[in-house]
Amino acid sequence: MKITFMGAARTVSGSCYILECGNKRFAVDCGLHQGNKEIEKRNWNFDQYDAKELDFILITHAHIDHTGLLPALVSKGFKSPIYCTAPTRDLLEIMLLDSAHIQEMEAEWANRKRLRTGGQPVRPLYSIVDAENTIPLFATVDYSQTFEPAPGIKVTYMNAGHILGSAFIEIEYEQDGKKTKAVFSGDLGRPEQLIVEDPSGVDCADYLFLESTYGNRNHKDEAGSLEELAEAIAYSYKNGEKVVIPAFAVERSQQIIYSLFLLKKQGKLPDDMPVYLDSPLAIRATEIFRKHPEFFDKETQELLENGENPLDLPNLKFTESREQSQAINETRGPAVIISASGMANAGRIKHHLRHNLWRPGASVIFVGWQGVGTPGRKIVGGAKKIRIFGEEVAINAKVFTINGFSGHAGQDELMDWLGTMKGKSVKVILVHGEAEVQKEFGALITEKFGFEVHIPEYMEELELEPGVELQPVVDMDIARPRVDWNFLLADSEKLYAELRERVKNVEDRPWVDQSELRDRLLDINRNIVALVSEM
Repeated sequence: MKITFMGAARTVSGSCYILECGNKRFAVDCGLHQGNKEIEKRNWNFDQYDAKELDFILITHAHIDHTGLLPALVSKGFKSPIYCTAPTRDLLEIMLLDSAHIQEMEAEWANRKRLRTGGQPVRPLYSIVDAENTIPLFATVDYSQTFEPAPGIKVTYMNAGHILGSAFIEIEYEQDGKKTKAVFSGDLGRPEQLIVEDPSGVDCADYLFLESTYGNRNHKDEAGSLEELAEAIAYSYKNGEKVVIPAFAVERSQQIIYSLFLLKKQGKLPDDMPVYLDSPLAIRATEIFRKHPEFFDKETQELLENGENPLDLPNLKFTESREQSQAINETRGPAVIISASGMANAGRIKHHLRHNLWRPGASVIFVGWQGVGTPGRKIVGGAKKIRIFGEEVAINAKVFTINGFSGHAGQDELMDWLGTMKGKSVKVILVHGEAEVQKEFGALITEKFGFEVHIPEYMEELELEPGVELQPVVDMDIARPRVDWNFLLADSEKLYAELRERVKNVEDRPWVDQSELRDRLLDINRNIVALVSEM
């Protein structure tokens, strides 16, 4: 079997692995690339997916970094089954339509700007129609029930405990008389996580494709996380300001509501402090959670049986419309605002940050992974200012990072899950993580278990054959194009020399013209100062 790493290789987005087995070609996940501009360019690499030649797709869970390119593939001719669990299917129906709406709106906004400056229009990555055409392709499967999407390829979905309906996928096949088992972890959850059941165990595998998001560190315990959440609420309530929580619409928003429910029972959420769920997608996702209580863990089901719904709060307010969202920031006084996106790089959360980041007494709580290059990552990293909607906003609010709410297993939890295969012959391929984290995590796995560990590159190809050494085929010009700093610096110096020459002519121009040019040069210098401070 040959595998090509279409994403989540030394990054934490764009999860997609295309496998070729015999005369069948299929994919595990099909995620959107998220991060800086260079990473997001990969979303347009349509030809490499060869959508028409895919026989089926296996989806681990609904998050957009694992599913967000499905409509793009459908737009390119993919018409085969997409396998997933029932909650994943329901979540994807709303998430892909939401993603398509964002793609169309962003293209429309960009085109308005381009038309004003005489530029060429851009098209969206995919449309709402493409998302609508994707939905009929979903085929639901049950946990622990083996099926054959193609003759000779056996697939079993097991509970990954990450979000509602999430799975790790076991694939068994026979090729040239050799039986092989490959396991794709998807995003692996944590024991004792709110709402969802604990991850199932994995028994054995020839190849394990293991996520490594938090492979170099552990999370705080849930009790500690609740205390930090309570601390942020008390801080901003005392100061009459708002608590702003960037949260992913699916799972994380529901976990925060659940946590606030627990704080309410402890008397640590004031009765007169409104809680706004300001995300139409999160509101619809919450209704889907209510629809599938059979996927809840035992503790949550017991609460429901006792007449308590942890997804309900007496002071919880849903804000569907843009006008309702705007009214939140026009209302003075303390409040909790849960809004998407979780990395603060899109959606309504950017407006709430613009209104509250600069306020001493306000709180901003990050409760999930912050990708490289995202506004969330910059704030967590200690930035003093951040640009939002073209405006520099000072960061005076108190910033909390509470990783105890993470839906990803920490280092010890990943090691415990992996430990069930100790003493067995397995090759571990680390995916869905940053390169520095993977290097450290891989060394720990080899030291503790003796497993061979491989860290693939973007667009790398691997032949999987038990007993045969891995021989990756990589084009580094595609995987990690080299940055030619010498050329860039030489070009900058050339431009600066040209600027110095032209200033001689500017000195004879009217004072008003000179002052305008001076201000533009000052803006350039400020950007250079900001750039230097990040290097």
